[in-house]
Amino acid sequence: MFVSENLDVNEKGNLTINGKDTVALAEKYGTPLYVMDEDMIRTHCRTYIESIKKYYDGQGMACFASKAFSCKEIYRVMQQEGMGIDVVSGGEMYTAYKAGFDMSKAVFHGNNKTEEEINMAADLGVGRIVADNVFELETLDRIAAERNIKFAVLLRIKPGVDAHTHSFISTGQIDSKFGFALETGEALDAVKKVISCKNIDFRGLHCHIGSSILDTQGFEAAAEIMMKFIKQIKDELSFEVSELNLGGGFGIKYVESDDPLPYDEYMNAVAKIVNSFCKENNITRPFILIEPGRSVVGSAGITLYRAGGRKIIPNIRTYISVDGGMCDNPRYILYQSEYDAVVANKASEPKTEKVTIAGKCCETGDMIGENMPLQHCEPGDIIAVCATGAYNYSMSSNYNRLCKPAVVFVNSESDRIVVKRETYDDIIRNDI
Repeated sequence: MFVSENLDVNEKGNLTINGKDTVALAEKYGTPLYVMDEDMIRTHCRTYIESIKKYYDGQGMACFASKAFSCKEIYRVMQQEGMGIDVVSGGEMYTAYKAGFDMSKAVFHGNNKTEEEINMAADLGVGRIVADNVFELETLDRIAAERNIKFAVLLRIKPGVDAHTHSFISTGQIDSKFGFALETGEALDAVKKVISCKNIDFRGLHCHIGSSILDTQGFEAAAEIMMKFIKQIKDELSFEVSELNLGGGFGIKYVESDDPLPYDEYMNAVAKIVNSFCKENNITRPFILIEPGRSVVGSAGITLYRAGGRKIIPNIRTYISVDGGMCDNPRYILYQSEYDAVVANKASEPKTEKVTIAGKCCETGDMIGENMPLQHCEPGDIIAVCATGAYNYSMSSNYNRLCKPAVVFVNSESDRIVVKRETYDDIIRNDI
């Protein structure tokens, strides 16, 4: 009935998330409101950690991709569950550090890390840095020398796998702002460069083929390509790569037609490639890192809105306006991302109409979705948009000087604020 298994309907006919009445949550905390199911997040973490134990004998680490959802509380949860993290900015690093996260289990990404951020990574004890280009390698080597330390570094490699078009070919991804290309010899040159750097501890390789991937073929192709490159490095440079980071990108169910595999199946499929290649080619299996983000938090979250005006344009469409929009969910205006929605106070009723859910920003394209099946909706109803736990809060903005919503965590026992709702004073805090 719902796209996420943590959603249900109670005796009042209201939508629930992990047993909590969403209409009551909207009344208690206001709208718009992000609601995250903490129990589901923890379950997803445990699935990935168990798969590392099962398929790689525990020789690996699952790292939560912070860009999907970053706040102090999520890092506390990751710490408690034994996860690593992937960070891409000084802001994400600082948030994790202030939450008390063990920064030795952090992996620092980015295609244009500033010297300030690199020095912060050193100060905070970040465990690994993924280098994106030759200039960055030289900068890392210089800063490490100045500080009399060594950075543990992986190189980001473009494996040539286009997961979005399913063209699993070795020449498909040269044009990307991220990483070193295999096809041109750039990647092998980068390996030679990093091995020669006196202040860098070269650990291994990283790749990432895309996001919202719903099958295993792209991941399998990338793993095979990366293992072949590891063999090439051993054969030609007599260097054995000790770590392989296979990134993330596992898809979730946004709408009924999406059919993601259980995450354990992704892990099993890739592990078969890695393990068999190592055995057949007499290569020591590298320490395996993965970076799930959306698949950890996406389906665990919903966003609650209060409906405003209902505007019917005969023979064209019906608009339902809500008290949020592109400021709290920019994914439709950016990517035309699809979502499922429910009138939370009428969740037991059938969806009898198709509507366009419009946001309140002064932009024609400010919508949550078009032609969305929905129960009959009137002003004052509560609308829940499902599977918004990833890339909604983290991409939110103050466009039109709107305040960012609060974030509430629910579990089987309680509900609590983990990010306060912004106020107008928050909006003008940095104005002079």
